[in-house]
Amino acid sequence: MAAAVDKAYQTIRDGIISGVYQPGAHLTAQDLAAASGLSRTPVREAMRRLQSEGLITLIPHRGAFVANMDERDIHRIYDLRVVLESYAAETAALEADEASIAALEDLAAQMEAALDRGGPHVVEEITRLNNAFHKAIVAAAASPRLEVALAAIVEAPLVLRTFRRYSLEEMRRSATQHLELVSAIRARDAAWARSAMASHILSGRNALLRSLAAAAG
Repeated sequence: MAAAVDKAYQTIRDGIISGVYQPGAHLTAQDLAAASGLSRTPVREAMRRLQSEGLITLIPHRGAFVANMDERDIHRIYDLRVVLESYAAETAALEADEASIAALEDLAAQMEAALDRGGPHVVEEITRLNNAFHKAIVAAAASPRLEVALAAIVEAPLVLRTFRRYSLEEMRRSATQHLELVSAIRARDAAWARSAMASHILSGRNALLRSLAAAAG
């Protein structure tokens, strides 16, 4: 049963993050069970788990819906990211070993190369590299508690899909900010790393808000 619940959870979660299930979409246990090839019992349990993570909203007598996030939610999520990820960057500057710094340099270089290549899948590739870069900074800080605290925030669909709303110029700016972060960590300059990360996160928040405002007309 546990394995079936985990499979249902991952299938639904991947659908939310990838945009298959858009914010506000109505989710039924019957449809999700059919899509995942499972019975409704593990699907319902997976939906309760996703509700506890804030990805699904369960409304009495109406059903389950993919959670919507408004401007207030965006500010709250990114405010938390500023606090936690700035601390992660600061700590990484003090604690990261050579292998961790080299891995960050490699991810930053891959992001630059992907932007130079372009192509129809560039957004997906940049999104993957960006997520890996931020996780690598947290890992370099060598704080398991910080990893746990950040996981639910950084892996929110809103955050994971941010690059889908970026212009090419904004993606290039983000890549440049990654290079600055690596330089700060390489220099063991904790204050610089903290400041660079805060600016980077706030830049992402502002780009997301501009995109949502433009989409709303």
